[in-house]
Amino acid sequence: MMNRRAAMAGLGASVLVAGCAGSISGPDSTPEQAAAAAYRHPGEPEIILYTMINNRTGSGAHSSMLINAPSQRVIYDPAGSVRFQNVPEIGDVLYGITPQAKQFFESAHARSTYRMLALRRPVDGAVAERALKLVQSKGAAAPALCSNAVSDTLGQLPGFESLGGIWTPMKLANRFEKLPNVSRRELRENDSDDKDAAIAALEAGKTTQAGQP
Repeated sequence: MMNRRAAMAGLGASVLVAGCAGSISGPDSTPEQAAAAAYRHPGEPEIILYTMINNRTGSGAHSSMLINAPSQRVIYDPAGSVRFQNVPEIGDVLYGITPQAKQFFESAHARSTYRMLALRRPVDGAVAERALKLVQSKGAAAPALCSNAVSDTLGQLPGFESLGGIWTPMKLANRFEKLPNVSRRELRENDSDDKDAAIAALEAGKTTQAGQP
């Protein structure tokens, strides 16, 4: 079992600010880097909508989504602020989403002031591949447009048409959760809102789960 701080350092985590307001994507990786990092997960095709929620107010702060397609697993994080040096990014799409990368992406969004809501829905492989192609074609989102970028993508998929045209994280999450076959999971952690301090606190004994999906 690996210490989580050491693992995060190995991924080269760079955590900038909470949410998507004011965030600007950094330089793109090369297509060759993205292709080399591509990870194909053996689980069923699925889409997971992530929503970062303020623990004090209950308001949504950020939307992103994981796409597990037959060809590869990625995270679409429009105008996001969590980036890993060893997880290539092109146009807000993060490649090489191994179990460890998935775990640390989720963990980086959960802290004393925010929790991470994950809404999972299994989909046909063709739907997941369509979602992957859509996010790859969108390019980087403008600051504060994370929910609308995710909503626009989902609204173009069979079975998700009702999710188009949404601009706020909680409205998108509430609509998504009403769809059939959606499961809910919340991640809460007690990290400081100062992410440098939070990463240091990972030395408190938390470890990665080698078998986590």
